[in-house]
Amino acid sequence: MAKDFGDDLFSASDGMANAGICKLDVVKMDYVGAESITWRELFSGYDSIKAITFSSGIDFVYQLLNLFEDAEIIFGCEEVMSYTLQEIMAYQAKLMECIRKTDSASKEKMIERVERGDVRLFVARRRLSHEKLYLLKAEDGRTRVVFGSANMSFNAFGGRQREIICYIDSQEAYDRFEEAYEDLKRDSVDTITKKAVEISDATENVDALPIAETAKVKKVVYIEPVKEAAEDVNFILDTRDLAKRIAPSIPISKEEKRKGKVLVTPDVIQKVRRQLVKESEHEKELRSEYPQLVVDVEKGDVLLNGDTLDLHPAKDEIQSDAELFARYMKGFERFHGDCAGMQHRYYEFANWFFCSPFMAVMRDTALRYDQKTLPYPVFGLIYGQSKAGKTSFLETLLKMMIGQKVKISAPEFTRTTIDGLRRTVQGAPIIVDDLTNTRFNQHAIETIKNDDFGSLDHLLNYPAVVISANEDVKAVAPEVIRRTVICRVQAGLTNTEVMKSNVVRSVQQKIGTAFYREYLRRMLDAVPGLMEALKDDNPESESPDILKISSVTLRAIFSESLPDCPAFIRELSLEDYFSEKVTGKYAIQTIRTAWQANPNAFEVNARMNTVRYIAGENWDADRLMKELPENLCAKRSRDSVIMDLDAAKDFFDIDFRPKSFFSRFLGK
Repeated sequence: MAKDFGDDLFSASDGMANAGICKLDVVKMDYVGAESITWRELFSGYDSIKAITFSSGIDFVYQLLNLFEDAEIIFGCEEVMSYTLQEIMAYQAKLMECIRKTDSASKEKMIERVERGDVRLFVARRRLSHEKLYLLKAEDGRTRVVFGSANMSFNAFGGRQREIICYIDSQEAYDRFEEAYEDLKRDSVDTITKKAVEISDATENVDALPIAETAKVKKVVYIEPVKEAAEDVNFILDTRDLAKRIAPSIPISKEEKRKGKVLVTPDVIQKVRRQLVKESEHEKELRSEYPQLVVDVEKGDVLLNGDTLDLHPAKDEIQSDAELFARYMKGFERFHGDCAGMQHRYYEFANWFFCSPFMAVMRDTALRYDQKTLPYPVFGLIYGQSKAGKTSFLETLLKMMIGQKVKISAPEFTRTTIDGLRRTVQGAPIIVDDLTNTRFNQHAIETIKNDDFGSLDHLLNYPAVVISANEDVKAVAPEVIRRTVICRVQAGLTNTEVMKSNVVRSVQQKIGTAFYREYLRRMLDAVPGLMEALKDDNPESESPDILKISSVTLRAIFSESLPDCPAFIRELSLEDYFSEKVTGKYAIQTIRTAWQANPNAFEVNARMNTVRYIAGENWDADRLMKELPENLCAKRSRDSVIMDLDAAKDFFDIDFRPKSFFSRFLGK
């Protein structure tokens, strides 16, 4: 959300101004007169130049340097920066790229002069004075100081834009400004070498940047970011963000694009206004329906709809939430089917669900340091038979997180809709309820496979997408399994039992967010360490397991809050979510059941080291194929699946020896 610029420009800055009185260096001058001259006339007749410029046109730099036998230039950044290491490296990399891309003989001549030493180029690594300064000196002793608002470019010195340009022909002024220039050069700049111009960049040649060369020579360089610049930096970023939001509402014709000029009339302003109002209303609807959760790992705080959450909840409130959650989970013991397995699967899903707001920052860190993002999934799928409590379970988890239980219906699910919501919602998981197999295949699979959302923009807050579906969502493709936390439930209630049960309603009415706020506080202490571990470039090191840390954190809170911790509340790891035995659980169950009930459906060929399973239906064979791991070397032949015998024995834990009639009769 864009900030109130009025507060940034006046309220905050007034506070800074009133904080104390600071002495300023002010040059007192006399006004002699004004004249009209060209830039060449202004600079010609001198042998050396020392200059500070914030913005520059490289071609103009080349032409200006040709006037002098000896030259020095300090390049600063044209925008306000806080001068962190990342900003310094980014600016230097872009400056080198700008110089490198210039294709002219002048560039080659300048590089030769740099190598000779009669042209010296520097780039700032701390904030410079905002004046643009040019110190000129001739061998006969004449001096000139040119200063004002003009940067080193044709736009500034070619009369294309209004500038304030002043000069003083005075040795005293020259000495005064040269002293300041030399102080700045000594403490605040890095030298631009020929190597830096030719190869340095922000990737594999980052060690050739000017600041890297300085570090090599000095062994250590201290970077002190300008904290006071934060407001100005935020203002610039907020302005850019607001401009991006306004841009789609600006009606620009093809002719205007071609000419590069936009005609602004009162009618155009009204059109823009109507569109902005429409977009604002739509955004308000989204925000009211889908709360914004922002987890700021760097600052160690969490915001919900712009309000900072209290991450130190009362102990009795934490205990109440823990007891209500345990009561809710105990309710699954009344279900028909694999109740214990259901509790375990649901708890595994809850662990990931609670952890999901941290996945964006973990994925961004992994991408920046060339690590895998797969250990940090941002998609979840709960599917299985109806009346298994899937929807109410997800609602309860979300209620614990943000105090609300919002979701979108299946017909609203498209990739475009989801991407738009993810930018608005930021942290709280988006729940897509009751997705059919058709819509899952049409929209969900493609969305999950292309899971690079937020990577280009380096977004640190975006939500996981959680899909609930019934049994008609059959097998899930391998490329989806690798990117999705999957919970398949095989237990449920009868219609009348569903009608009579009031446990869900009772828990959802009473449960609060205290437990989750305590969880967030503890995770905010742990996640920075995981991010640092991602920066380890040792190829033998494993990806830090945030799901394990999350489960340890949850178990600690539950243990402190409950007299007897249920068995399903346990330590988990990435293996519990993505090992072959987990992702292939349906296939394992299917084959084991078939082996017990109908061993004749299997053909074992010891000589070829294969086992063939005759599924009986093409779709059943296809479903199995999607869940079998690669080491089984599975192949499908119509309604059959052919697998490597040794690998199948290990994966299914079946010997696959032909059964005698007696053993089949006993069910062994």
